[in-house]
Amino acid sequence: MLYIINFKTYEKGTGINALKLANIISDVREELKVDIWAAPQFVDLKEIAKIVPTLSQHIDAISYGSNTGSILPKSIKEAGAIGTLINHSEKKLSLQQIEACINLAKQLDLKTVCCAADIKEAMEISKFSPDYIAFEDPELIGTGKSISQTKPELVSRFVEILKELNPDIIPLCGAGISKKKDVKKAEELGAKGVLVASAVVKAENQREALLNLVL
Repeated sequence: MLYIINFKTYEKGTGINALKLANIISDVREELKVDIWAAPQFVDLKEIAKIVPTLSQHIDAISYGSNTGSILPKSIKEAGAIGTLINHSEKKLSLQQIEACINLAKQLDLKTVCCAADIKEAMEISKFSPDYIAFEDPELIGTGKSISQTKPELVSRFVEILKELNPDIIPLCGAGISKKKDVKKAEELGAKGVLVASAVVKAENQREALLNLVL
């Protein structure tokens, strides 16, 4: 299973706290021999990428030029990121923008983890052949009610449809995932990884929270 820890803009995932969390992730990766990636804020990305495999939280479909305030994919690559999240529920994009971001990321050999809020959106995104599609129900994000336990039939259907449409795309799921049983259920439903944020980043003891999550 792949575990992606989204630091969002939480205080406990920012600056020096981001570095502390990255080191915890690195230790757990080594201790349990599991694949865990981090998705920190842009200002922390370069330092985090020296510690663990790192995703950008977003990119814009731009190249060098007059794009004040935008995220340049080439800079993300040069900072050490192995890939990027695209279309997170907190940073929604149009289908046209999603396609452009995926195509540009591919040119730069960046892994693409595209989020989908429902099966219909996942089906549309699958046409662009990202590396991963993460099914995340926005209603469950941050609630502690996992999508794998609360809506297992949707996760299972998502996995089945994705396999039919493009078996090369790896299915992930997220929203409310916080415990081993949530991850185990996701795995049973066919997901190959999970996206997690508050359950680990906002935890009083982040290391313990991560150990309680990883199978």
